[in-house]
Amino acid sequence: MLKPEIEDGQASLADPQFRADVLAGLERRPRALPARWFYDHRGSQLFEQITELPEYYPTRTETAILQRVAPELARLVPADAALVEFGSGSSTKTPLVIDAVKPSAYVPIDISGDFLRESSRALSAAYPDLFVLPFEADFTRALTLPNTIAAAPKLGFFPGSTIGNLIPHAAVDLLRAMRGSLGLGAHLLIGMDRIKDADVLTRAYDDAAGVTAAFNMNLLERINRELDGTVPLDAFTHRARWNDDRARIEMHLEALRDVAFEVEGRPFAIEAGATIHTENSHKYGPRDARILLRAGGWTPVAEWTDPDGLFGVYLAEAQAERPAP
Repeated sequence: MLKPEIEDGQASLADPQFRADVLAGLERRPRALPARWFYDHRGSQLFEQITELPEYYPTRTETAILQRVAPELARLVPADAALVEFGSGSSTKTPLVIDAVKPSAYVPIDISGDFLRESSRALSAAYPDLFVLPFEADFTRALTLPNTIAAAPKLGFFPGSTIGNLIPHAAVDLLRAMRGSLGLGAHLLIGMDRIKDADVLTRAYDDAAGVTAAFNMNLLERINRELDGTVPLDAFTHRARWNDDRARIEMHLEALRDVAFEVEGRPFAIEAGATIHTENSHKYGPRDARILLRAGGWTPVAEWTDPDGLFGVYLAEAQAERPAP
């Protein structure tokens, strides 16, 4: 949930979970903050800018895949399905799926309420006959979807390789939560970035224009704004690293000097060279992706990629778990 703008010199209450995660994350070793808190209104805007950068291949590659496979997708998804998008953001890829499957309703779910409502209004204007039900929520837990779509078959949509932000066991938990939200027999259309040359990956998360750096630094700005933080922004810089052992890009905020600051009156100190780990972006080979889906309760139905094998898009079906033999 977003903190409202400050009016008449009075700051409104911050999200209590944001507060708890920040305080706990700065106290732990190694220091780490959950990536989901990137996405306040400013963070969501910056991420949309990132998706348009020349170095950031995932968005344009996934978009091209969805455009190409639209006819096949239409054959595989039940008629009149309700389209449920997890972490919808600006919903830029959503029209490709809407045009392909012609859903009976569209339910975008996002934690950034203001951004969600803006994108929902734009989509409603583009599709005036489509029933749009924006849902502000944390989709990492199983949700009760609106009663209006209870009887409709469901198609979950989770593009952009956002699943890669989670360590594998948490990714499995998320897939199970989605299965719980959508129900047995539902389908899930999901994007997963693939393992590739480390230089290509690093450039995608450390662009020349510095937009990703601003996205990362915005988390500190949010702490200062919402949690009475005194973090000196000039004491930190953005770092993107490829961790080959764990097949993931890591984003960090590295201290350029010894620094002391407060968050809600609680003191913290970070030595020069130490980091706050802010995001992971795991990459999956085709076999790894299928294993991940099955572990999360989804049976792969179809798999598509681009000519260079940079990115994978998967369609899977939620099925009942079978007892162990």
